[in-house]
Amino acid sequence: MYRIPVRTHIITEKDNIVSVVKKYIENIAEPGDIVAIAESVVAITQGRAYLPKDVKVGLLARFLCKFPQRHGSLTSPQSMQLAINETGHFRILLAAGIGAIGKLFGIKGWFFKIAGRQVALIDDVAGTMPPYHRHIVLGPKDPDKVCNAIKKATGIDAIIVDANDIGCANIVGHSSGISMDIKKQLTNIFKENPAGNGDQQTPIVLLKRCKAKDM
Repeated sequence: MYRIPVRTHIITEKDNIVSVVKKYIENIAEPGDIVAIAESVVAITQGRAYLPKDVKVGLLARFLCKFPQRHGSLTSPQSMQLAINETGHFRILLAAGIGAIGKLFGIKGWFFKIAGRQVALIDDVAGTMPPYHRHIVLGPKDPDKVCNAIKKATGIDAIIVDANDIGCANIVGHSSGISMDIKKQLTNIFKENPAGNGDQQTPIVLLKRCKAKDM
């Protein structure tokens, strides 16, 4: 697929993501295209970005944040507290216990399997481009619903993607026209992270099945 990163204004919680996508692709999108949106941007428009100073931290979060690997997204008391807020105390404690057992056997990833996808999608401070680099950003709410709303507004299928510059990609949500085979293909495409992970300011990528004409 031919990939067109689309530069946008700095998207904030004041924006409606459906309207933003429609505005930026309406002159270049054609039937059969697929539009991809960065998951952090969708979450920001839903008001799911928090300054650490605004997060009320409990004792459990202060204790549990000591155990994740230092490069992870739950190493601050604030990010761990938001994980607890997302899933509840019991599920986080269960995930922490099973994760600890997994580590004893050299198995990684059990914590997030139990805690759930929303916890895995949390980006701690510096995980997002300015001006949200000082915020903790959660995963988007109801991603499939958002994608179907974008499809209704634009006429093309949509996906929400969590990707980075180290080859990791995950389709967080997709509209009804995206099959499992297409989803696998798109996951491989976004391992190259065509939207970038720095200051490119291209949170929208339009995917065309053949090379685009001059636009």
